[in-house]
Amino acid sequence: MCEAHFTVAALYCFARFPDFESFQAPLTDVCDQNGIKGTLLLAAEGVNGTVAGTKTGIAALINYIESIPALGGQNIELKYSTASLMPFNRMKVRLKKEIVTMGVEGIDPLQSVGTYVQPQDWNALIDDQNTILIDTRNDYEYAIGTFKGALDPNTKTFREFPQWVEENRAVMEGKKIAMFCTGGIRCEKATAFVKGLGFDDVFHLKGGILKYLEDMPADDSRWEGECFVFDERVSVGHGLVEGDVELCRACRNPITQQDKLSEFFEEGISCARCYPERTEADRARYAERQRQVLLAKQRGIKQHIGD
Repeated sequence: MCEAHFTVAALYCFARFPDFESFQAPLTDVCDQNGIKGTLLLAAEGVNGTVAGTKTGIAALINYIESIPALGGQNIELKYSTASLMPFNRMKVRLKKEIVTMGVEGIDPLQSVGTYVQPQDWNALIDDQNTILIDTRNDYEYAIGTFKGALDPNTKTFREFPQWVEENRAVMEGKKIAMFCTGGIRCEKATAFVKGLGFDDVFHLKGGILKYLEDMPADDSRWEGECFVFDERVSVGHGLVEGDVELCRACRNPITQQDKLSEFFEEGISCARCYPERTEADRARYAERQRQVLLAKQRGIKQHIGD
């Protein structure tokens, strides 16, 4: 395994942040000055993002974020991991309506949210036969790894999750409802939404899957597979080590080594998931792009997944 050279920080904070727009330029400057790449999302409800850089550079960014009055007094959820190569192409600080897009008005995790469960207590909760375990992530994330026994809402985007909940309320009646996501942020809104429907026993994994994989010994784990991450690493496993999952460069969905055995898989051109959805003209374009990627590699030019 390659020596890790970059620190990756996944962070979010829900806060009252009315002047968020005024921090776009300063945050961009801090990141540029410290060689940091990745994405930060700013909205009136707080900040969310994943960035990578040197350990010193990331520390400088976190110190700056914590110095912002609207955020400094809040509990910033922060998780660190490592990468052997820079996992992002550039730095983006974007202004948004929501820091995680659910599309439901009035959802406020600062007012009502599920009960946080620490990783060391998670197994006991989900082992309880009266607990219904829900993966709030999207279908392609679920496909490469999830907790044993977790329900898959089969969503393409987080916007679809509230409808799934409405259609499955009967399944949750009388149950302890345990939810989880990659880093915890989606569950802040998912549990707030469910509690707003009148459910009381609602829980979510503090720090998300990433914190669980960091803290929980593999021998005691209920996690199966790998955890998808939105950068060049593609996935991580226990101890947050870089995983074996790759991306289909045609549709950007994760593919396992088993997936690559499919007759529909062709490097950079198609996989079993996207082959039926693409035309021969599409695949011809992807083939040309893949040819350019291979030429770039031969010339020593680094390629990235993209934005």
